[in-house]
Amino acid sequence: MPIVTEGLRHVYAAGTPLETTALAGLDLTIADGEAVGIIGPTGSGKTTLVQHFNGLLKPTSGRVLVDGVDTSSRRANMRDIRRKVGLIFQYPEHQLFEETVAADVAFGPKNLGLAPDEVTLRVDEALRRVGLDPAIGRRSPYELSGGQMRRVAIAGVLAMRPRVVVLDEPTAGLDPRGRDEILGHLEALHADGAVTLVIVSHSMRDIARLARRVVALVGGRVALDGPAREVLTHVRELRDMGLGAPPMVELMCRLRERGHAVRLDALTVDEARREILRVVGGGSRG
Repeated sequence: MPIVTEGLRHVYAAGTPLETTALAGLDLTIADGEAVGIIGPTGSGKTTLVQHFNGLLKPTSGRVLVDGVDTSSRRANMRDIRRKVGLIFQYPEHQLFEETVAADVAFGPKNLGLAPDEVTLRVDEALRRVGLDPAIGRRSPYELSGGQMRRVAIAGVLAMRPRVVVLDEPTAGLDPRGRDEILGHLEALHADGAVTLVIVSHSMRDIARLARRVVALVGGRVALDGPAREVLTHVRELRDMGLGAPPMVELMCRLRERGHAVRLDALTVDEARREILRVVGGGSRG
């Protein structure tokens, strides 16, 4: 299910002294099954962009097509679009409000008018997808750890069975263990072929781990767009944007500067280790 933006422009407070152009004629296509990371400095338009993907925001000009449907059309079924595109905001656990985990995860499916047995099935399935035993459904969400609460909030979106999941800073505020758990389950979710993933993040480490394609925004426009291994090694351009490169790419750059003929596109610790051992083992310098 593709998402396409054509000449997408969005202006906040148009016609007032506070007028701000967040998106400036942006063209982008996200294809079925992709894992796309969206990066950029603060104010580059990242969150504004993804809020167009399920119709929370409408274009000032241009258009957004979700599965071929123009979100600005009067004939667009916004309920259907929002069921297909699940948007998970930063700190989604702050939106938990039911007395039990199961009731929270069931909220969306119930609003679809599904039968009770189908709702229960979806709740259990969604909790398992984020690595939680369905038995946790009897507990209050406020008894859980921060990482568990984040996973419950994500399960609430997955229970709607969206075809696209958009996450805005999915690991913000989590400790290292919680961060690793969330990233692991998102990796597994995409590997299963269950959803298209779109991840907005300032964490280049998270982007390097999850994204197969990276789109960098600057000033509401696409500055870089390509395979993650290509975009994330544009170290100078990323630094000019105020972003920096992923930690392992930065390490490879330092080794290259010291005369070691290492590849720059080692994005993970394991890849960097293998590359360093290859160079050390081969005695490659210069």
